[in-house]
Amino acid sequence: MEGEEREDALPSLFFIGGTIMLACHRLASQMKGKGMSSEVCCGGLNVEAAVRERYSAAAHQAEAALCCPVSYDRAFLEIIPPEILERDYGCGDPSKHVRAGETVLDLGSGGGKICYIAAQVVGATGRVIGVDCNDEMLALARKYQNAIGERLGFHNVEFRKGQIQDLQLDLDRFETLLAENPVRTSNDWLRASEHAHSLRQSAPLIADGTIDVVVSNCVLNLVRNGDRQQLFAELFRVLKPGGRAVISDIVSSADVPAELQANAKLWSGCISGAYREDRFLTAFESAGFHNIEVLERQAEPWTTVGPLEFRSLTVRAFKPPSAESRGATFVSLDVAPTAASGCCSPGSKCC
Repeated sequence: MEGEEREDALPSLFFIGGTIMLACHRLASQMKGKGMSSEVCCGGLNVEAAVRERYSAAAHQAEAALCCPVSYDRAFLEIIPPEILERDYGCGDPSKHVRAGETVLDLGSGGGKICYIAAQVVGATGRVIGVDCNDEMLALARKYQNAIGERLGFHNVEFRKGQIQDLQLDLDRFETLLAENPVRTSNDWLRASEHAHSLRQSAPLIADGTIDVVVSNCVLNLVRNGDRQQLFAELFRVLKPGGRAVISDIVSSADVPAELQANAKLWSGCISGAYREDRFLTAFESAGFHNIEVLERQAEPWTTVGPLEFRSLTVRAFKPPSAESRGATFVSLDVAPTAASGCCSPGSKCC
């Protein structure tokens, strides 16, 4: 009987007008009465598999419920095929904060929409690198790479396979090695691990200090908790001194409880892995960033789960010009909040 109550308490998802409705008032009331810590991760959920499976399917058929709609400058969308636009999932537009001539890295680039927008901004003298580990999303992004380059009159975009928390291991190179040296025994596995370590050192996916600006759109929350310190360390590593990160993501008003963290749909739907808002900012600080700014903050929550509010936040943070100047400072801005009727609000239909 106790097990049945537990099963009933797990949230089922209904999507009404773009808003996530949790069909479980019992769970909401439990959350109000329990200060459950987000340090307990996932209840045994395989986060990477849950995210991979859902986004693989979403690469083939649009899923409006993933993250929240965002409006973009339509002038930059004209050259991007509808197939990419329909399968784009995000919660902000970090591409607004890149400049001509820069080298841009997009973490979790998906179907390539942000990359192809950034390519137009940075121009022929700039460069854009998208990193994703989902084969279906990479195939979608690469499908139109040459055609878009021809329309632009220059080819400045490439897509690489890798995990955003491990920007040293080039998974395309590693897969070639595994094809030539199949893993059948534990000794094979140890050798493969040694080869992976060697690749990280000799041919990193993204080399140290080579990127002007790292962008990401609603992807950091999909990384499991245990890998997040490394994720921010990698962000810091690849940036040039004085470079910056511009990250749009979903944050929560309080810790996400274990019940939600164990739900695969909620994790892959940018809910269960949401950073607590204050901890999202301190994650940049802990990694060594300074001049941390909140550029945009959604005024009304994108959705609520019991007492928890989930909203979009766009943050900019700078790598110090030199190693000696490590140490964070926060910049207080009068942020114009995103209105509830805006492009990231429930039920909106903008691109």
